[in-house]
Amino acid sequence: MKIIATILCAAAILTGVTTVDRDLFKICEQSSFCRRCRKVEPNNSPFELVPGTLNTFDDSFTADLVNKNNGHIFVLNVEGVQGDIFRVIVDEKTPLKKRYRVTDALKGPAKPHSISVTDSKSEIIVTSGQNKAVIQASPFKIDFYRSEVLYVSANAKGLFKFEHYRTKPVSPPEGEENKEQEEPRDDVDNEPGAWEEDFNSFHDTKPNGPEAIALDFTFPQAEVLFGIPEHADSFALKSTLDGEPYRLHNMDVAYYELNNGMGLYGSVPVIYGHGTNGTAGVFWMNAAETWVDIYNEKNVPSLIVSEPDDEPLAAHFMSESGIVDAFILLGESPLNTFKQYTDLTGVAPLPQHAAFAFHQSRWNYNDEVDVLNVSANYDVHDIPLDTMWLDIEYTDHKKYFTWDPNTFPHPLEMIANLTELGRHLTIIIDPHIKVTDNYNVHKDLTERDYYTKNKDGEVFEGECWPGTSGWPDLFNPDVRKYLADQYLLENFNTTTQDVFIWNDMNEPSVFSGPELTMPKDNLHNTEMGTYEHRVVHNLYGHMQLMSTFDGLVRRGEGKLRPFILTRSHFSGSQRYAAIWTGDNTAEWGHLQASLKMCLSEAVSGFSFCGADVGGFLRDPTSDELVERWHQTGAFLPFFRAHSHMETKRREPWLYPEATKLVIRDAIRKRYTYLPLWYVLFYEHERYGYPVMRPLLGHYPNDPEAFAIDNEFLLGDRLLVHPVTQLGATKVDVYFPRNSITGEGDFWYDADDFTLFNSVGYVTVPVNSYKIPVYQRGGAIVPKKEVIRRASTLMKNDPYTLIVCLDRFNEANGTVYDDDQRSYEYRNGKYVYSQIEFKSNVLSSKLIDPTATFETLAWIERVVIAGLDKVPQSATLSTSSKRITLDVVEHQRAYTIRNLAVNIAEEWEITLNY
Repeated sequence: MKIIATILCAAAILTGVTTVDRDLFKICEQSSFCRRCRKVEPNNSPFELVPGTLNTFDDSFTADLVNKNNGHIFVLNVEGVQGDIFRVIVDEKTPLKKRYRVTDALKGPAKPHSISVTDSKSEIIVTSGQNKAVIQASPFKIDFYRSEVLYVSANAKGLFKFEHYRTKPVSPPEGEENKEQEEPRDDVDNEPGAWEEDFNSFHDTKPNGPEAIALDFTFPQAEVLFGIPEHADSFALKSTLDGEPYRLHNMDVAYYELNNGMGLYGSVPVIYGHGTNGTAGVFWMNAAETWVDIYNEKNVPSLIVSEPDDEPLAAHFMSESGIVDAFILLGESPLNTFKQYTDLTGVAPLPQHAAFAFHQSRWNYNDEVDVLNVSANYDVHDIPLDTMWLDIEYTDHKKYFTWDPNTFPHPLEMIANLTELGRHLTIIIDPHIKVTDNYNVHKDLTERDYYTKNKDGEVFEGECWPGTSGWPDLFNPDVRKYLADQYLLENFNTTTQDVFIWNDMNEPSVFSGPELTMPKDNLHNTEMGTYEHRVVHNLYGHMQLMSTFDGLVRRGEGKLRPFILTRSHFSGSQRYAAIWTGDNTAEWGHLQASLKMCLSEAVSGFSFCGADVGGFLRDPTSDELVERWHQTGAFLPFFRAHSHMETKRREPWLYPEATKLVIRDAIRKRYTYLPLWYVLFYEHERYGYPVMRPLLGHYPNDPEAFAIDNEFLLGDRLLVHPVTQLGATKVDVYFPRNSITGEGDFWYDADDFTLFNSVGYVTVPVNSYKIPVYQRGGAIVPKKEVIRRASTLMKNDPYTLIVCLDRFNEANGTVYDDDQRSYEYRNGKYVYSQIEFKSNVLSSKLIDPTATFETLAWIERVVIAGLDKVPQSATLSTSSKRITLDVVEHQRAYTIRNLAVNIAEEWEITLNY
């Protein structure tokens, strides 16, 4: 049977298959809309503005747009958006039915910005602040300028395509002439796959026929393009003209391949172009299957870092359905442009502090005893741990919101045992629902008519982990509320407020479906009407996150911050959940890919990103790989070890003692930096900048840094170059050029304060314990060096401030703290301090003096590196005391101890010479 065969393919990880089955997934040539969009003749656009149709408003204008090939009329809408952003919308003027518009990706309505419009016969000029858009009438094109510099052009290549809704052509009875159609036709009607399409044994009915849209964007100032995750590929996007476009189509891909643009679990349709003259971006807000061609006129197949005389780099977005809805981001600098995107789609809200600590997971821990034994062994081996995770086997026969009565008969006791140790439990909740009469969730969804429907309007059933399953219609707000209610303690009373949630398989993964996901002609009841799955596919997981987040907020009575991990994601999902790179493999290449993938996600809004430490699939090829993966994970935002049920157990103490100690050292190092992670994520929520950053984020005028993706920055404070090569005894670390000084910044080895102050690659020796991490001169980093079994027990422990001076003997940084669990920080219950070193004085000033937070945590120690002369002593001054402290020299730095000042105090330390 087809279903059984497909299930076996989908569950290849259980049948010994160790490579992705590419036959299960389409290439562009097998997708009719991608074929059609890709073969549009360039530089011959049939679209032009219709004279006399301009309508102007305070913040936008509209004009009619005609396709000269068939006479169909569209409406162009150009809006000014606050923050140096333009929005371009194109839709049919009189469609046969309303086309779907994405709304849930944005954190709220885009804030309008006033514009002025100048109209002539050949062009329309729209001015918004220091930016302008010049719309050429024929052929249709829009050029976007910032301060009179051209940053983005839309339809400069003439690849714009918009397939209007139409009725299906009917062949006349034999012997009769074909009557003239009531609407203009074009050759799209005759394209194979335009009106129905087969792939493998699946048939897509396509009731609306061809409905694709496409538009090219050129970046004249760019030397590198990046973004559009999720792909297991380089950070800098490659030319696709001789191969496959990058695909944005959320799918469950086991054993995914490296170094290609195949679609994976998430789709974030934002792209950036950066060069030494500035940065710009395009957010293509469309949730349908999308392919993106990357253009380089010289067709260089390697990483795109263009020469100055090259043709401009460009991206060609091709979506199966929806409308054109694009935001043009004219931020000028990389960080400003990243912020423009998060201003639209939101940031990751500050999670509970424990979420930044170490997580231990496996598919699956056997029972309650197993869970508690693993937790206990972390204590035996003096390795900190904050969260234990349970995969699908904890449930009663894959029925979510239940527990297996045999293996997990006392979940509340198990949770309490973890909580008493300062730890948490995370459990998985997938969107598929087991079809069985003895499951209350299934019965409720059936009785309330809450399931997704097939093309015929009947409940859609497919195969997933429980066997025959249904999928809640998460686009219906009533369905989302029902599922959110299931998290409330009166319904899920075998959990507590301390339990975190993991949403997986939410692409959605359907083992019996085309490309292992939901048929495109399924039907959803949205707030805008009934739409096919094809137009909303990439949003399905996002809608589950909205539901889960709502449920957890209400479970905590609006007081506790939820923590959710998701696999599927779309633009804006960062507002609800952290992400990870999915079912990776225990190989060196996948370790290397984790950096590239999380960098691409970070600039696309997803700062809270990680990868399964050790690799999910297969057994690690060596103990060294496990060591290096823990070291790398310790400096990625989300730090979780996870593995497949058919792999060997991987808890640290199961390895040789030498490996266990390296793992232990890496995890403990993570815990020392928790104050840094906490302040960086608070500042991410407050200011919108990514936490993990590519080098070009702070070194935008150093072309050598543009494509580097084997090292990264944490904020502007640390540079991290993990060891990701087998047998490495040295690594080549690149230290970038400062845009202002033209020199290299000072960089201090985080272990021994060795100073590096040149530009370029430096070969650094490494041993098994070494993680090449460098603190920027001019940065101050808060740490906690008392390590306990869990981060929750470190709350009131003392801080150490690491002060690394720049060329001018100055430095600054920040410290942040709150109750680490609740939303009270949004009510002013926090401490946020600016720490500055200048003129031989280190001082702490409250950034928000009106904020108040009582804490027992204090500054115990200060370490200063880079002083050009030896201080004899230091004087500490606060509002209540003035004392003299000793200064001790150690490892190229000077240490001042016993400060004993509360982190909520203002104070000064003066160095005495």
